[in-house]
Amino acid sequence: MFLFVRIMITTLFWSEVFLGLINFNAFAGAVQRVGLPCPRFVAAGAIVLQGVASFLIITDFNQWGWYGAGALSIFTLLTIPFGHAFWRCSEPRRTQELHFVLEHISLVGGLLLLIMIFWMNSGITPV
Repeated sequence: MFLFVRIMITTLFWSEVFLGLINFNAFAGAVQRVGLPCPRFVAAGAIVLQGVASFLIITDFNQWGWYGAGALSIFTLLTIPFGHAFWRCSEPRRTQELHFVLEHISLVGGLLLLIMIFWMNSGITPV
């Protein structure tokens, strides 16, 4: 059951890996549209990060699943000011972007719970 939960919580990320590999130019174009430098390099880095972190979470390789969950938490939070800056948008896009932000925050909450579960399973007591 825990494996199923780890696959579900990473679906957004590993599916982005596949979509990014299938259509890399569109993925890099999205990075360029938000104004990040070196869009092809950033896109490749995002694909690698999401793939490796998802792998660590799903497999808990070497008990490093919590590292993957932490990396995806930081990555997800960083996408808010760069990709979903609702405060810079006018309606109706402002509300759409705000919904994305709220979904991202909820996902990070789930990833933080996952970190706590990984720690408890390895004998570490979360504070």
